[in-house]
Amino acid sequence: MQKAIIAGASAIFLAAIASFAAGGAKMKITSSAFQQGANIPSKFSCDGANTSPPLEIGDVPSGAKSLVLIADDPDAPSGLFTHWAVWNISPQTSTIAEGSTPKGVQGTNDFGKSSYGGPCPPSGTHRYYFKIFALDRELDLPFGAKRGQIDAAMKGHVVAQGQLMGRYARKK
Repeated sequence: MQKAIIAGASAIFLAAIASFAAGGAKMKITSSAFQQGANIPSKFSCDGANTSPPLEIGDVPSGAKSLVLIADDPDAPSGLFTHWAVWNISPQTSTIAEGSTPKGVQGTNDFGKSSYGGPCPPSGTHRYYFKIFALDRELDLPFGAKRGQIDAAMKGHVVAQGQLMGRYARKK
């Protein structure tokens, strides 16, 4: 039953993301710390320094007015768990250094903090998605806004997106 609920929630989430970017272009988001689908080093998790990984952003559309960065875990027992949310990032931003936050507005993650919270799965291996969205406007949201507010404000304004997925399992 729980697997069916998670699968249904994942399908709804993926459909929502697809509708955000309907007709949108593809962007690139990569990291020198891990490759697409590979393991995220523990220094970027709650088992290490809990610092954000270095990220590179590419193929931002010329008409983009702002970027949104979201890191989340769709495999969390309670459903989608947001680890980091920053919006109103300049579309000229091409790199985010390790341990830094891009200049913009930070939201409240599901740890209850307005900062990066690294992978910290309670059990098993989880997937962590670092997503970048190019918008046709800036978002009118206050510091500390939550994920639902961010998703609602982005709806209909995403012109391109990209994602990087890494995996993490806690050391025993």
